Parts: sequence; structure tokens; C-alpha cells
Amino acid sequence: MTGKTHAVMGASVGIAISSKIPGELSIIAVIILIISSLLPDIDHPKSIFNKYILPVKNKMVKVSVYGGIGTILIVFNIFYRNIPELMVIGMVLIIVAFSSHRMGFTHSILGMIVFAFIVNYRALQYNNIYLVYYFIIGYSTHIIGDMCTNRGVPLFYPLKGKNIKFPFTFRVGSNNGKFIEDIIVIISILYIAYRFPMLLKLK
Repeated sequence: MTGKTHAVMGASVGIAISSKIPGELSIIAVIILIISSLLPDIDHPKSIFNKYILPVKNKMVKVSVYGGIGTILIVFNIFYRNIPELMVIGMVLIIVAFSSHRMGFTHSILGMIVFAFIVNYRALQYNNIYLVYYFIIGYSTHIIGDMCTNRGVPLFYPLKGKNIKFPFTFRVGSNNGKFIEDIIVIISILYIAYRFPMLLKLK
């Protein structure tokens, strides 16, 4: 799916089920829903995330930037700090650097758990333990959305095997795929518009 489809779908699903989640929906929770619904595509050089991060959108630059930042964080942590989540972030960035789109870490249950661990650690420091729920919702909608496409996702990475997808799928970029994604975007936007009066009251 495209980035805009993931973003509006993640936001609308999170808003729709927010009443079932401990704690109140907040502006930061909505932001996390959108970011987490886009995060799995960080392994793609031309994703929305990398549009603003990578100076040149190709695989070699992605490997250099993420691999370099990850290595610096790990070395810095070893010699100057001893912060567990900093080490995890460095390792994650290196894994992302060498991951192929939809073929590895970020589109798996393992990837969601590792990213959720980092988010939860930071949320606890700010006494907002409920933010991780919204992160998981956004991330999950992305993976489920990509399971609707013909390429599927490596749900159980690093275990070997075929990508997991639903019995009925569509190809991203095809006429049918564009039509389905347009329907998802329209429904999501209409729902968000319906809940807009409530969203205006968020803090």
C-alpha cells in the first residue's frame, strides 16, 4: 500500500477503537498512530520517512546513512554511556540499513515488538504508558494492510518461508489496487471528519 493509505487507515482505526484502550486519546497518541503506521516502510529508500531523511533515495545511501548512524550510536554507548535502549536503537538501525523492502525485519512481528519496546521505554519515562498501545495499533494496521497485497509480508521473520498474505489480494499500483486504496482512503477520511469535533478537544 502507499504511504497515504497506511497513514489515514492507521489513524482512523486507532481513533475508532480509542475508547477500548486504557487512558485517553491525545494529540501525541494521534501523531504516534500516524508515525507508526508509516514506520515499517523505513526499509524502503523512497518511503515517506526517507523522503526527508536520505539525501539521495537509493539502497546504497540508505545502507550508508542508517548503518553509519547505528554504528555511531553503538560505539558511543559502549564508550560513553550504558543505556540499553540506545544500544537497541543502534542495532535496529543497522538491521534496517541492510533490510530489503517487505523482505525482512520491519514488516514482521519481531520488528513490531522491538520498536514497541523502545517506544514503551520512552513512554514510561514520561509517565504515559498508554502510548505504546497506539504505536502497536498503527504498526499492526500497516502490516495487515500489506498482507492484503500480492507481495505479502515476512510476518515470522527471521524464520525462513514464504511471505504471509490473505487469500484475496491486489497488486499495488494496478487499476484494482488503486481503486481499493482510494476506497480505503475515502472511508478513513470520512470517519476522521466525522470524529473531527472530538479531535478538536484533544490535548
